[in-house]
Amino acid sequence: MRISDNRYSRDRLRLDLALRFMRHEARTHTIRKWTGLTDDRIRKLYRAYLEQTPGQVSRHRGKSPGQACYFIRTPRVQQESAVLASLFCLLGAMPTHTVDVESALPGVARGERLCQAFEAYLMLVPGSQISFEHAVLLINELARGVELRLGDCMNCGGLVVIDGLALRDIRCARCAEPS
Repeated sequence: MRISDNRYSRDRLRLDLALRFMRHEARTHTIRKWTGLTDDRIRKLYRAYLEQTPGQVSRHRGKSPGQACYFIRTPRVQQESAVLASLFCLLGAMPTHTVDVESALPGVARGERLCQAFEAYLMLVPGSQISFEHAVLLINELARGVELRLGDCMNCGGLVVIDGLALRDIRCARCAEPS
């Protein structure tokens, strides 16, 4: 084995992750940020591997979702966010402390764990309301810990995604609804 062989395996991991992100309909900007590939390389990869496949993967254009309030808007989405956040924690996609998201969070290894968590989430929550791009936004916001953070329901102890600036009692959707 030559020293340069390690470089090829690293590139292969980046390309595999990019294809996995594309299958989840991630935008080019998101793929570039997590894999380090150029926009041109991402487009060529899509054309070469996914454009001619049956059940074609759609390519979304425009900006990625950016409003953290999406995850606390309705009780259902708040509950789904808690499920996804718990999978992030269980599979090691979530950092253990708050980080500067732009530089520390994206990477191939964490991107693989992000995909594993999202795929497990899709199996657990049929008809989910959280897209892959929203999942990326959720992990970024939770890692920053400013607008969203994780907390425990004061009644049942379940994991809850909460508004980072809220001063009210923390309750999950099930405990918050009237009996």
